[in-house]
Amino acid sequence: ENHQPVGMVGYSVDITDQKASQEAIWHQAHHDKLTGLPNRWLLQDRITQNVAIANREKRQGALMFLDLDQFKKINDTLGHEFGDQVLLEVSLRLSKLVREGDTLARLGGDEFVMLLTTLHDLDEAAEVARRVLLEMKLPFSIQGREVRLGASIGIAGYPIHGEDSDTLLKHADFAMYHAKENGRDNYQFYTADIHQQASTRYQMEHE
Repeated sequence: ENHQPVGMVGYSVDITDQKASQEAIWHQAHHDKLTGLPNRWLLQDRITQNVAIANREKRQGALMFLDLDQFKKINDTLGHEFGDQVLLEVSLRLSKLVREGDTLARLGGDEFVMLLTTLHDLDEAAEVARRVLLEMKLPFSIQGREVRLGASIGIAGYPIHGEDSDTLLKHADFAMYHAKENGRDNYQFYTADIHQQASTRYQMEHE
């Protein structure tokens, strides 16, 4: 009236369901379906972020690559459904050992990765690895059966052993296979010698 506003007309839409759907899609894309743990995509993103922080604040971190020993036998003899229950129990045990600010991820199969942040030195990563090995030695009770496992662990520190997610994952993987070759149920740090051995082995298998 008299060219002045006297009221307002509005239109609103409730997007609660839409936002919830978007969040659910994001979660499915970035988390393991079986365990609910972060998957490779989310892990790589967190590695990138933490390496950048470590470089900026002049501190260390580590990537711990864990592979279960004898898991294939369990899957082959007792079935994949039973194996999935074992993996769920493993993820619960490992989750209890992860410190605040660290990340536990499942890459698939029986491969898990722990991203350890804010370390004073790599001895702290070794201590976490020893606790994981002790935990994995304890028997699992699944569907009335007692199952015994072990684990082989490879450790790559950042920035000393790499400064990007692909390099760190590869180097931790090399160290894990070295642990398997050294009798399983142990942990190994990445070294240049391990890298050379892995490269030589690959070349021999390729030829």
